[in-house]
Amino acid sequence: MKVHEYQAKELLGSAGVAVPEGIVITRADEAAAAYEKLGGGLIVVKAQVHAGGRGKGVAIGPDDDRDAAIEIASGRKPRPDSMAKGVQLVRSASEARTAAASLLGKTLVTYQTGSQGQVVSKVLVTVGHEIARELYLGMAVDRGLQCPVLMASTEGGVEIETVAQKTPEKIHREPVDIGIGLADFQARKVCKALGLSGDSAKKGAVFLKNFVQLVIKTDASLAEINPLIVTASGDVLALDCKLNFDDNAAFRHPELVAMLDEAEEDPAELRAGRIGLSYVSLDGDIACLVNGAGLAMSTMDLIKYHGGEPANFLDVGGGANKDQVLEGFRILLSEPRVKAVLVNIFGGIMKCDTIAAALLAAYDELDFRVPLVVRLEGTNVDKGKALLKESGRKIITADGLTDAAQKVVAAAKGAA
Repeated sequence: MKVHEYQAKELLGSAGVAVPEGIVITRADEAAAAYEKLGGGLIVVKAQVHAGGRGKGVAIGPDDDRDAAIEIASGRKPRPDSMAKGVQLVRSASEARTAAASLLGKTLVTYQTGSQGQVVSKVLVTVGHEIARELYLGMAVDRGLQCPVLMASTEGGVEIETVAQKTPEKIHREPVDIGIGLADFQARKVCKALGLSGDSAKKGAVFLKNFVQLVIKTDASLAEINPLIVTASGDVLALDCKLNFDDNAAFRHPELVAMLDEAEEDPAELRAGRIGLSYVSLDGDIACLVNGAGLAMSTMDLIKYHGGEPANFLDVGGGANKDQVLEGFRILLSEPRVKAVLVNIFGGIMKCDTIAAALLAAYDELDFRVPLVVRLEGTNVDKGKALLKESGRKIITADGLTDAAQKVVAAAKGAA
């Protein structure tokens, strides 16, 4: 689960992490009042969408070329004056209003959103600062070390992936014991790695310890502050922040779940999540309904190996019922680009004859406008195959995963 920058900063501030003061607005005419309330001077107007690269992003209208916007956001084409950036600096109330108007209701395209972009419905008006240094701070789980790791770098304002690739020695890594948090000596080590000294080091140590404690307390799966700034007066502030939370821990954090902005989420993924299915949209034309995440990944790999492109990842789990299978098919068939569907089930807890009966019920209830390929294996597989064969429906059965992948790729190409 992701939250907006302004929500992340609210959480940081409540945990004692220093952030710039800011006001969220939804109408352009509110920007001028927000500017005055924040004390004027240098103010930053920032589009609030769940994507990185907003500073280089392009705000476009319905008639603008979205593919061209990607080229501009990626720096491959010059930015025309008619296209606004996702982050703008202003020095007057009227400029704040103009900046907000150039973003609200527009689609922001960045290198992370793809050409579809994301509609801007909220804007953060926040205090600007005289920046002396830009640093990077992040925290994520290291699967090798089996613990969270705090990452710090002097290369703030740059994509951390670029730093990791070109100058990995500039990233300091500090393992964190979740029972203790960041120890005092570790906070001092990180401050030294960031080149902080004097009052800035003292403020930085408090910042780091509170930041780490927030990440642990909220079950955040990823936390990034980029840039972490040191101001001319020596203050240490989170200028921008990203927080992602572990969905599996959502039951412990209803206050975080309440922050979910459904307008920023894929509708199909939300729909699947409500019924207990794991779904991720992809760009291909072969829909997949599979039980088990590993089997789903293997299924997508084989589809690609045989010349096809998967349209989704859909794991119905080991104990899916008829209603879940039906809803899974509805989600798959609601996508216009889908030209064929592959069902790949390994029967264990979910017996093959049970899934076959659910498939036939779904086939009768839904409009299967595309070819359906089914591969069953496992418990009661012979009974399941017999049910499909004797049904008289136009269902293509397959023996083995390779056979299923070949047949569904051929069916999709035949439907093209």
